[in-house]
Amino acid sequence: MVKLLKMLVLLSCGGVMPNIFESLMSSPKIFKNRDALRHSYTPETLPHRSEQIEELATILVPALKGETPSNIFIYGKTGTGKTATVKFVGRQLEEMSRKLSVHCYVHYLNCERIDTQYRVLATLAKALGRNVPMTGWPTDQVYDEVRRAIDSRDQTIVIVLDEIDKLVRKGDDVLYNLSRINGELENARVSIIGISNDLKFKNFLDPRVLSSLSEEELIFPPYNAEQLQDILAQRAELAFYEGVLEEDVIPYCAALAAQEHGDARKALDLLRVSGEIAEKEGANKITREHVKKAVRKIETDYVVEAVRMLPTQSKVLVYGMIILTESGLRKFTTGEVYAIYKNLCKKVGIDCLTQRRVSDLISELDMLGIINSIIISKGRYGRTREIKLDVPIEPVKNALLEDYRLSPLAGIEKSMKGIPPLEAFET
Repeated sequence: MVKLLKMLVLLSCGGVMPNIFESLMSSPKIFKNRDALRHSYTPETLPHRSEQIEELATILVPALKGETPSNIFIYGKTGTGKTATVKFVGRQLEEMSRKLSVHCYVHYLNCERIDTQYRVLATLAKALGRNVPMTGWPTDQVYDEVRRAIDSRDQTIVIVLDEIDKLVRKGDDVLYNLSRINGELENARVSIIGISNDLKFKNFLDPRVLSSLSEEELIFPPYNAEQLQDILAQRAELAFYEGVLEEDVIPYCAALAAQEHGDARKALDLLRVSGEIAEKEGANKITREHVKKAVRKIETDYVVEAVRMLPTQSKVLVYGMIILTESGLRKFTTGEVYAIYKNLCKKVGIDCLTQRRVSDLISELDMLGIINSIIISKGRYGRTREIKLDVPIEPVKNALLEDYRLSPLAGIEKSMKGIPPLEAFET
């Protein structure tokens, strides 16, 4: 920051300003390989997952013998190494197949993004070399393209459906088709690996699909603090230059993540963001204080991202709660929220939902951690919900106003200054 200010002073005095990246490149070196701390990175070894690796490899080894491996469901909380383990074993399966001159291929799909039957089939078809558009064809035609591509030679295809619960909630037709595809193949074989954080998602499956798919199941337990330290130490060696980490940083990150159900992703995020904060500050070392700052930044980023992903009706609800909060109300009832929500809907020109449906949306916001709500008794007047926003106001407000549909609400709370929010909307 000091170097940047000096450069600005130099420019204002008529001097020649050097390339801005020179000062940034000459700042203290923290990261050797930043990507080693990202979730998508798969290291050469996976600490404390040898048992799961062995189990998964044992289930998939028939693929190397020209036989059909069982389908597999893999469960575990976020950050327990499910995806990393599957990618690690898949990579080794493909390596061994090349050595043995057999054809085994692993195709990974993230169902958070690829969340419909058509998208799953079209993505598979493209991965298998077929020119299929992402929209427009009949689903049966896309399925036939996938089937023909798979059966074009003697091969084993392992289809990994990560976050499979996101797909199943929109229908299990694609699983029904893929789980029975082996009966339609003459040359090839297919195995499906489903990965989920939700142990209950199978309740959404048709019994016929369930009987075809859940041939094998693997459960991934959470990491403890000691195991997280080993994971972080391994990644830190790849990610950072020697000597930039203070001794208590890794144990502190591991302890914080262990409180979050042994989430290795959170531990890696904490370490990476701590390093980025230290780098931005021009520090020579990453300290415990940088980790504390990283905790606050990650929590804010998570909330802001969650708000960005909300449907429009929920965004209007949250904006109404912001107005109520900024007017001085720490807590408010469903009725107060609904009253301001109705008027905001008029401002942005969208249909107003019923109070019952809005109450359901409030429950969803509660589950996401955007609000805190409790049911309180009013005696003979019945019960009501008491609501409190549980997010940083300014970042959330900015995220909401990024949605062009909410642009008419920009600055609305300023025009109401000193006026109770419900009165401000009275006509």
